[in-house]
Amino acid sequence: MSKIESALDKAVATLPKLINWIKARSSSLWGKISPYLGKLKKLNYSTVKAFTLKYKWRILIVLIILFVGLKTYDYFFPAPEKAGGAVTVTTVVVEKKEIPLVIEATGTIVSNSIVDIRPMVTNTVAKIHVKDGEEVKAGQLLFTLDDRNDRANYEKLKALADDSEKQYLRAKELVAKNFISQAGLETSLANSKSARAAARSAEVQLSFDSIRSPITGRAGIVNVFPGSLVQASNVVTTATSSTATSSVGSMVTITQLNPINVQFVIPEKDIPILLENQLDGEPLTVKVTVGDLGKRTYEGKVLVIDNQVDPSIAAVRIKAQIPNDSMTLLPGQFARISLVASNLKDALTVPSQSVIMNPRGKIVYIVDKDGKAVSKPVKVIYEYQGNAVVSGIESGDKVVIEGKQNLRPGSKVREAKEKTKAPATSAAPATPTTTSVPDKK
Repeated sequence: MSKIESALDKAVATLPKLINWIKARSSSLWGKISPYLGKLKKLNYSTVKAFTLKYKWRILIVLIILFVGLKTYDYFFPAPEKAGGAVTVTTVVVEKKEIPLVIEATGTIVSNSIVDIRPMVTNTVAKIHVKDGEEVKAGQLLFTLDDRNDRANYEKLKALADDSEKQYLRAKELVAKNFISQAGLETSLANSKSARAAARSAEVQLSFDSIRSPITGRAGIVNVFPGSLVQASNVVTTATSSTATSSVGSMVTITQLNPINVQFVIPEKDIPILLENQLDGEPLTVKVTVGDLGKRTYEGKVLVIDNQVDPSIAAVRIKAQIPNDSMTLLPGQFARISLVASNLKDALTVPSQSVIMNPRGKIVYIVDKDGKAVSKPVKVIYEYQGNAVVSGIESGDKVVIEGKQNLRPGSKVREAKEKTKAPATSAAPATPTTTSVPDKK
């Protein structure tokens, strides 16, 4: 107690000194302010009015700036007593995922192989062995032309070739018995070879009367009929109603439908990443949908990337092959292609709806340890299937996805109660948009 009493005594002893110091400082301050107070006494209504009218626009601008500044500060940094209660939000935890880098394009279904069947000789059609839309095999007989003249010529030359061969054999026996000279034997051999060559030529000419399919595929519409005259050119004779007419076309077109190809173009800015993945040895994967509904997706592999860029469209052509076991794809169909160029590993993904646009750029709201909202600027690298790959946040941050429109920096938040989720259904791939092609990690 003695120590406390001694401290109180010292404090009481210094109290008069403190009062004297305050009086001295007050007198000094009053001496400095009193001249200005004298000037304020001279102010009256007329002087204030004159000053206001002289500087009215400056005063108005200053007042507007102060008003806007105060409102802006209150909007972004509201006082705790004005901020109200906690804002109900829904959050998601940022995770690192492997996201496929998908490039969207449109293209056309093209046949892997297509052949127009045309005659090699001018002749008439004797028999048709193929029907419209029939599936044919390679080497299958399609048309038979009138071969009577060619067959007779072949048989004639074949008989001459056989006779020349027999004469050559007899000449060999005669040379052995010295009945003819060696020159006679050589002449007989030459005649035999010439006859055999003529017979083979006639056989080839006869084979032109039997037209076979060079590939396996589906036959189109047959443009000729038995008795139609066909020529060794682009013109075939077909019958329409009761009048025979000539039309530029083929006898029939054979189209290979399984597998089938799709051809499309990719912007030249995406070429480096395509070539980089092509060097890895594994072909790139494509997903193809046809028609407006796009109920079915066909998967295939890239066959070739063209060796030059088309300068008129600044793009490169790509051809991919897809299976068509059901024969539902036909050449010429419009197709939508999703090309999986690469995979972004350890990418920070957030729902696209959590990203907010403001005059300063793109931001997201995250919830800190104290349960308050904090805005963080982010850079969106890539968007795919409703998810955005961003930079500027860390894995494990809680990002606000719903209720963000009511948030301000520093606002208190509370997590919304989880609703019973419906069973997940397989969603169709959404249309991805690429803002920039990032480097493959």
